[in-house]
Amino acid sequence: MYLSTEKKKEIFAKFGKSAEDCGSPEAQIALFTYRIQHLTEHMKQQRKDLNTQRSLVRLVGKRRRLLDYLKINDIERYRHIIKELNIRK
Repeated sequence: MYLSTEKKKEIFAKFGKSAEDCGSPEAQIALFTYRIQHLTEHMKQQRKDLNTQRSLVRLVGKRRRLLDYLKINDIERYRHIIKELNIRK
């Protein structure tokens, strides 16, 4: 499996408040970004995999909504996370 428990804890420890903090927007955005990158690589090899394509579009939408939420509520945290993950220019 591409996303093990150890990898999740590593992502949550780096972007969340602790290794068990899986609810903060930063931790969720980081996890979604990791999954999006994995699915993007899969889609480059398997172009006709429509289920994965749909999942990828849904993940991008979820991440976009979380980023919009963060932008409205705390612009500094938003700027930090997009800079850290290189989501935008």
